[in-house]
Amino acid sequence: MRPGRAPVPAAARAGRRRPRFAERATLRRSIRLLSSFRFEQTAPAVFYGGLATDSAAMISDFYADVTGRELAGATIIDVGGGPGYFADEFASTGAKYIPVEPDPSELHAAGLTVPGAVRGSGMALPFRDGAVDICFSSNVAEHVPDPWLMADEMVRVTRPGGVIVLSYTVWHGPFGGHETGPWHYLGGEYAARRYVRKHGREPKNRFGRSMFAVRAADGLRWAQRTPARVFAVFPRYHPRWAWWLVRIPWLRELLVSNLVVVAVKPD
Repeated sequence: MRPGRAPVPAAARAGRRRPRFAERATLRRSIRLLSSFRFEQTAPAVFYGGLATDSAAMISDFYADVTGRELAGATIIDVGGGPGYFADEFASTGAKYIPVEPDPSELHAAGLTVPGAVRGSGMALPFRDGAVDICFSSNVAEHVPDPWLMADEMVRVTRPGGVIVLSYTVWHGPFGGHETGPWHYLGGEYAARRYVRKHGREPKNRFGRSMFAVRAADGLRWAQRTPARVFAVFPRYHPRWAWWLVRIPWLRELLVSNLVVVAVKPD
């Protein structure tokens, strides 16, 4: 298989029907999620609240596809869980939700208290091997210097037969520069300097420090080499009829704003 080529998901190889989540991936959902991005900096509860609802549904669907079970009773680690916007959504499913966040200021940014929250790095998760049923990370890989070490750690702490869900923002997509976009297309450093000139302060997501250029091809290469069994690879915010974009080099870098890799820890 050529480097960076999209792997064939396990469900497709086995001739199974498409993932349950594909039924939710409608154009209406895409418009709702993409329109909420304008609130990421000004009203984060609006943006992350909607994303949390969608994430819980996505993980519930994939966990049911893989295990045949609901989330009730499952243990979920949310790598980079930040201030805990996702906690209520996962609690409503009956799952045990554990956010992991290295930055204490992020843990308290929204004024939320999440029992059991853990301070720790995604690149060295403070859990034993095979500790959890599901390891999830949303829009975090682009904020760590070695996202694939983090992905390997996610596999390590997941029990055999458990589910890993890695979702991240693609650098050359429309949201790759976060609040410094769309000027990131001219370079991350240029975009950061321009932001400082315009706003008089450093961006929260500073290229080279707290934000890095992660491509769709990088995630596909990891999916090829991980010992976990790849179950699905798709563009998170696209309707299901546009999921084919992940198979087209260069085009996916520009149009796949967020890549999701779903994998299963081998027995």
